[in-house]
Amino acid sequence: MTGNNLNIEENLVASLKRQENDAFKHLYMHYRGALYNLILQYIKDPEIANDVLQDVVITIWKQIDKYDASKGKLFTWMVKLTRNAAINKLRSKVFKSEAKNENLEIYVDTIDEKNQGTNTINQIGLRQQVNNLRKEYTDVIELSYYNGFTHEEIAKVLNIPLGTVKTRLRNALVELRKQFV
Repeated sequence: MTGNNLNIEENLVASLKRQENDAFKHLYMHYRGALYNLILQYIKDPEIANDVLQDVVITIWKQIDKYDASKGKLFTWMVKLTRNAAINKLRSKVFKSEAKNENLEIYVDTIDEKNQGTNTINQIGLRQQVNNLRKEYTDVIELSYYNGFTHEEIAKVLNIPLGTVKTRLRNALVELRKQFV
């Protein structure tokens, strides 16, 4: 690194430590592309990757005092924080749960594409298929998709944990998919 680039990095770090808005803008504008691409290596969903990027930039902003220039370059430190944030997101229960839960609309669209027509739920036999599921699955499907309850509301109504509601919905959708594919 040339002396000029070193001075730029030192000035940026000093400005970040003083919590200057221009330093934050510079940080975001100059490093977001590289950090975002790093996140995408771990998290394939661009929307989630962008959320992680926002979290990382804020973390850098808040934790800049932890950066030690004697241990390495600023960019190397930011890469380490970014990599850790992406891995932590992958390991999080929420991320794993969202990855497992699929949206019923995906299957409705698939069914519509196969039939190439405008069918009602009763014409394609969806309600009957739902009624053929185990009672625990039927209950959560009815409350969620026919009555519009949120997962939290279903958990309260059925007096079961939120995770159980999500698992039952996912399993019910898997069973329904098997019947229509």
